[in-house]
Amino acid sequence: MGLGAKPRFALFFGNRGFFPGSLMASARQEVKAAVEAQGYETLMLDADATRFGAVETPAEGAVYARFLKENEGKFDGVILSLPNFGDETGAVAALQHAGVPILIQAYPDTMDRMEPALRRDSFCGKFSIMDVFCQTGVKFTALKPHTAAPDSAAFKANVDHFARVCSVTSAFKGLVVGAIGARTTAFKTVRIDELALQKHGITMETYDLSEVFCRVRALTDADAAVKEKAATLKAYADFSRVPDESFSTITRMGVVFDQIIEENNLDAVAIRCWVEMQREMGISPCVLLSELNNRGVVAACEVDMGNAVAMHALAAASGAPATCLDWNNNYGDDEDKCILFHCGPVPQDLMTGRGTVTNHAILDNAPGINASFGCNVGRIKPQDFSFSSMTTQEGRLKFYVGEGRFTPDPIPAVFFGCAGVAQIGGLQDVLRYIGYNGHRHHVGITPGSVAAPVREALGYYLGYDVAYPQIGE
Repeated sequence: MGLGAKPRFALFFGNRGFFPGSLMASARQEVKAAVEAQGYETLMLDADATRFGAVETPAEGAVYARFLKENEGKFDGVILSLPNFGDETGAVAALQHAGVPILIQAYPDTMDRMEPALRRDSFCGKFSIMDVFCQTGVKFTALKPHTAAPDSAAFKANVDHFARVCSVTSAFKGLVVGAIGARTTAFKTVRIDELALQKHGITMETYDLSEVFCRVRALTDADAAVKEKAATLKAYADFSRVPDESFSTITRMGVVFDQIIEENNLDAVAIRCWVEMQREMGISPCVLLSELNNRGVVAACEVDMGNAVAMHALAAASGAPATCLDWNNNYGDDEDKCILFHCGPVPQDLMTGRGTVTNHAILDNAPGINASFGCNVGRIKPQDFSFSSMTTQEGRLKFYVGEGRFTPDPIPAVFFGCAGVAQIGGLQDVLRYIGYNGHRHHVGITPGSVAAPVREALGYYLGYDVAYPQIGE
């Protein structure tokens, strides 16, 4: 799925014969209407394919399993609805090989409809489904409250959460990430275990900067792709301070990045952004990372592949761009605030306005560098955000997640790059967790409060190690 694309759900209805089967027809209409009202597409077994278009027996479960097989690749999750108690054996037969997350929804009973002909007992039936799913290794999502009618606000919130879980798990199927350039020598902080990534279904490809530079030099300003990229960049950010020669190099570099991403079908990249870019090409690629991130192609700084993977998860969950930032500065004496910053990979959608492209005020002090234009200077706009980071340790992928808010608190005008004041509950505990567990000085962020579905998708469905230090985990 592309950035902001909504997942599609297969709908399942569980039945048990000595409860009212007549409830199935109305449930098929109600659940479908409620889910589609939130903008999601649905797939549903034909009503005449089984008794009531629901599943009770193993034989009916086999019918539903064939339905899923026939539609393989066309759905990202299953919503298992229990209009009555349901049957756990049929559900297992239907869903044990679904290969996607499963949300269990149980209809509530009402006090005026408790006679045997009308009573649902879905409250109890949900436990039976969950019990046997646990016994048989079928993973599922169960959210609060235990029962929720399709027309309720609770069900709407549950579907929203579940959709984000499905988006993250789908985004990690066949994930291919690209390292453009070798790890910067000084940054052992971003070392990654490529075999650990592969063990967990993530393929990492590497590309040498010498090839990148060669391809950049082979392009000319007259090339159609370069002209198109130049127009895109000038519409994206303010380049008025950038010399023509530097703008040309930035533009041609952007074309090469796009070509590498397209040629190799990369889902995310991490780029060696210093100091060869500055010394050999006379530019900084920050604004190119910003533009990539803004259109949903995850791009991390300093070959930090761990954070590229974490950003990919965050962006899938939020449906919005992600970016890579430094845990950079304290904010006075406020223990729950800090400044998150980077030289310019922040996407415009997360900024208060268009960025201004400048030279790299920090790296330009290094020997052999004159004026390396390409930093995208601005401020991060006030908004809720979620954060995550990933490292590899002993063959495992280890993430942490959390949430905070960028505030309107001021940052001195002389502060370089793109930054924001982040307020994070329990920040000092988060920082201690990062330090004691060998995590990076970088962190990925995305707008919105999506830490819970990211945690569920990465930890429960995908089997990675995920901590939530804000809540003591």
